[in-house]
Amino acid sequence: MSSERVEQANQPEPQTTDDQEYLAKINTEPSTAEDLREVARVVFPANKDLDALPLYIDGPINRDGPSSAGADTANQHPDDIISRRSVRIRAGRRVSFGSYFNAFPASYWRRWTVAESVVLRVRTTGAGSLIVYRTNARGVAQRVEDRRVSGSTTCEFELTLAPFGDGGWYWFDLIADEEGMVLDAASWLVPSHGRPVGRVTLGVTTFNRPDYCVNTIKTIAEADGLDEVLDELIIVDQGNKLVQDEPDFPQAEKAMRGKLRMIRQGNMGGSGGFARNMYEVVRGRDTPNGVEKSDYVLILDDDILLESEGVLRATAFADMCHTPSIVGGHMFDMYNKPLLNAYAEVVNPYRFLWGPIDGLGGVDFAERGLRSRPQLHRRWDADYNGWWMCLIPRVVLEDIGLSLPVFIKWDDSEYSLRAKAAGYPTISLPGAAVWHVSWADKDDAVDWQAYFHERNRLIAALLHSPFAKGGRMLRESLTTDTKHVVSMQYYPAKSVLLAIQDVLDGPDGLHAMLPTRMPEIRAMKDEYSDARVVKDPATLPPVRRKKPPRTMGAPKSPTKAQLIPWAVRTVLKQTLRPVRDMAKEYPEASVAHMDSHWSYLASLDSAIVSNADGTGASWYRRDPAQVRELMVESVKLHAELLSRWDALSEQYRAALPEITSVDAWARTFAENGPAQ
Repeated sequence: MSSERVEQANQPEPQTTDDQEYLAKINTEPSTAEDLREVARVVFPANKDLDALPLYIDGPINRDGPSSAGADTANQHPDDIISRRSVRIRAGRRVSFGSYFNAFPASYWRRWTVAESVVLRVRTTGAGSLIVYRTNARGVAQRVEDRRVSGSTTCEFELTLAPFGDGGWYWFDLIADEEGMVLDAASWLVPSHGRPVGRVTLGVTTFNRPDYCVNTIKTIAEADGLDEVLDELIIVDQGNKLVQDEPDFPQAEKAMRGKLRMIRQGNMGGSGGFARNMYEVVRGRDTPNGVEKSDYVLILDDDILLESEGVLRATAFADMCHTPSIVGGHMFDMYNKPLLNAYAEVVNPYRFLWGPIDGLGGVDFAERGLRSRPQLHRRWDADYNGWWMCLIPRVVLEDIGLSLPVFIKWDDSEYSLRAKAAGYPTISLPGAAVWHVSWADKDDAVDWQAYFHERNRLIAALLHSPFAKGGRMLRESLTTDTKHVVSMQYYPAKSVLLAIQDVLDGPDGLHAMLPTRMPEIRAMKDEYSDARVVKDPATLPPVRRKKPPRTMGAPKSPTKAQLIPWAVRTVLKQTLRPVRDMAKEYPEASVAHMDSHWSYLASLDSAIVSNADGTGASWYRRDPAQVRELMVESVKLHAELLSRWDALSEQYRAALPEITSVDAWARTFAENGPAQ
């Protein structure tokens, strides 16, 4: 049972929406606990964005109880959101703050930090009821305390974290009487245990997204409370459309009050940009008091909308962790704001493939809120966190080095695996998040990024796979390349083979390839019709076929039992059977992207295939000579990789400390000046 303190003024105080004034007041109030640190504030969407509201308020509660309510916020009016900290509860309504951004992830604090209890502090104006709930790891809701409030009231509840070993959250609901009520402000606080408040450098890397970056600068400049923890914001501009050339940049820069630093360098992908952010934090900055260093670097993607409270929460959480820990934020879809892309992500060690834990990808809070999702009440431990938002302690950088020098893929997951091996966990912290441009409408496995998917996955497996010969890694690599070949996707198939060859060449050239390999791979697109996207498919020849197929739609994919004999027949057919004459001049089918499965494409001699984002299409054409050449090279390279796996693994592991070192990166930065 919690302990509780309620203070009521003799006379109702006038309502205020000045969050800073309120914070100053409540932070000086006496408490029964030791000195408390505010680690999460109850907040509401900036600009009264009702699309995002299901992440902040879980809506009215129906008669079936708190655990069955969805994220029904249809009755919430924009005028009910008074400020970032304050909201109105209309007469007779019940509103729950058991939401993604405003519930307290008790199990994460219980597992990873020194905190043993949390204090909920709530200030209200008006009459009604305040009820505190908690859940267990199964998502079963339990009432903890309830209190009648009236006038201007500050309630404080001291809540234990003891029963949250496997999962569970805390939250509170408000029920307004006939006169209605206002939540003036609320926050979650934990005993400080003498821990100092850490300082953070925010690091953004960008390539030709200046408008997004200026918006991020404005968000950070306007955020309440960030000054207490923010050392500076560093934007590493790797493009030729510069952030500083945006019309709004001077105003945004001025609003940062000297805490914005712009760095220009050549395009070396996310790893090159984020490594520069890491490098600047490790090196420190000159001040009148000498060289000062941030405790953390929190790296952010350029194409995001930032929920600034997440910066404060990630920093406070990291300050209280038992051991230095990487603290990651979640990623929501910028164009479908309640959609969470992944709740926790792991690397399958046998397949050496990253992705969300089963059932924790594509979580739509507009359909059902947090309280109605039992799976999200269990604590989920991640292997890594994407670098769209990820806080890394400086001591970790100093111990294990900076990013692996690999363009665009696997840099984030490899870093967390390296950190884990050194004793530093990665925690994906609920309630810290950004909105990011989704890759749901992209298929980067068939464009120039196929090279980087393959090469960087292989390098990460050579460095970290616990299984002999990388487990299933090589088998899946050969299968993937074969699928590209029989699908008439010769450009990604060739890119995969170039990636394997570069892996076989060893780690010494990784830094040198950072600025050059991507343009070289992209330049190959002109050689392959499957890589050339036509914006207007009507300019391509019409679909014609001498003999139409016997069945409508795409054929069924082979079952597991049929797969091997089917694959043998398909490869033989693709390599030996000549292309049908009409298919040389006309596509045999028009294939929507969602239908472009490799088993369907393998049955055709040519096809118009839509790209993932719907902006165009490509003409795929079967070429038996290319099939033979690519298949022979693929088998040869995979066989060599298999035979040399152990030696390559030793070579890459031995080189890792040097190629991720501050000195190695310093040389690379010096050699790659600003893009022209």
